[in-house]
Amino acid sequence: MEKLNILFFVSFLLFLPQLIFAQKQAVDLIVRNGTVVTMNAPKTVIENGAIAVRKSEIVAVGTVAEITQKFSSSQTIDARGKVVIPGLINAHTHIPMTLFRGIADDLDLQEWLQKYIFPAEAKNVTEDFVRVGTRLGLAEMIRGGTTTYCDMYYFEDAIADETSKAGMRGVLGETLIDFSVPDNKTFADAKIYAENFVKKWQGNTLIVPAIAPHAPYTVSEEHLMEAKTLSDKLNAPLIMHLAEAQSETDFVMKEKRMRSIEYVNKIGFLSDKLIAAHVIQANTEELEILKKFNVGIAHNPQSNMKIAAGVAPVPQMLARDLAVGLGTDGAASNNDLDMWEEMDTAAKLHKLITGDPKVLTAQQAFEMATIRGARALHLEKIIGSIEAGKRADIVVVDFDNLNQTPFYNLYSQLVYATKASDVHTVIVNGKVLMLNKRLLTLNENVIKKDANAYRQKIINSLSIK
Repeated sequence: MEKLNILFFVSFLLFLPQLIFAQKQAVDLIVRNGTVVTMNAPKTVIENGAIAVRKSEIVAVGTVAEITQKFSSSQTIDARGKVVIPGLINAHTHIPMTLFRGIADDLDLQEWLQKYIFPAEAKNVTEDFVRVGTRLGLAEMIRGGTTTYCDMYYFEDAIADETSKAGMRGVLGETLIDFSVPDNKTFADAKIYAENFVKKWQGNTLIVPAIAPHAPYTVSEEHLMEAKTLSDKLNAPLIMHLAEAQSETDFVMKEKRMRSIEYVNKIGFLSDKLIAAHVIQANTEELEILKKFNVGIAHNPQSNMKIAAGVAPVPQMLARDLAVGLGTDGAASNNDLDMWEEMDTAAKLHKLITGDPKVLTAQQAFEMATIRGARALHLEKIIGSIEAGKRADIVVVDFDNLNQTPFYNLYSQLVYATKASDVHTVIVNGKVLMLNKRLLTLNENVIKKDANAYRQKIINSLSIK
């Protein structure tokens, strides 16, 4: 009898690991051993942390011990010596304009638009152009740790298609404008296209389709309100350039005897579906108007600086807890899609302008690229932080490079020292898009070949030397 008991006890010990494993919840992916920067409400940072992912969703966040005790997975990513962050959010860009990178620089906004960009678009933009430029932009953003972007361009259905294929997340707006453009010759045509586009993509796990009237100086009052009505009818976001330069303010003042934000407020255009890009020309009263309607704002410091459009009152926006994120704008006016540069520039620019080195801290800049950026896109319930129940948009950043050495302060290192080249692994919606710096859903060599094939055509179309 005693021998049987001993045999039973030994057998129990042998099978105990299997019993424990069987009791664990199966998940699809575990990211472990890294420093997890959650960007949740208390801004929790977990040393030696781990994240459990099932399908597209984060199911648990905690220490390695906590996660491995409760969950098991056949797929794991070891983030030892690395920092794990929420995917970065590019709150404003025109992704196909990667193909116009550097064609015209050092010009004011209206000269840049009227003499170069609008003519280049008229002569070159086709659906194929848009697809090639989009793939180039997607690859650049994924390499830099951007997992969600907000776009406004033409042939937006093609942009959505390429974005979905690459596995990236996008709030994508079909442009409405009061002159003939490559995909639609009239505003009425553009409205029909936009409505069909929104209906096609609504409910997609990665794509949020939107209506994008270009700006108060390129879209009439009547057409702005038609766009707003369409947004309300379809429950779709609105994307628009707003208060982006003195030239816009002068135009609206001349035509409407009001400033831009005052004007769109008076006509009833503003809503909590709006994502407003730039918002440079905004005074105290106008900021209160934007807060009242919970308008999302995309701050584009590098583009604004390059075109000398001015400096948005971001410290005042943050003081009012406005939903302001960071964007690169298009690569034609930046000239890249690097969110690390935008964070660094935003923090430093506002210190310089205010003369106060304490203004816009590194943590605030990082917040604008993550959870506050999610608020700007009205998506804070599903992205922007690493929390259970949110989408698994996760980035692993290598902290062992020369520019990261030595390491003292987490947010300082992320904002002032980290480069796009430090990004190691990118996960969107639970799917790994880049692993150990290797793109998994896009062919980088083909992308570069296709993009360079457009170069000579664009040069010839504008007689650029």
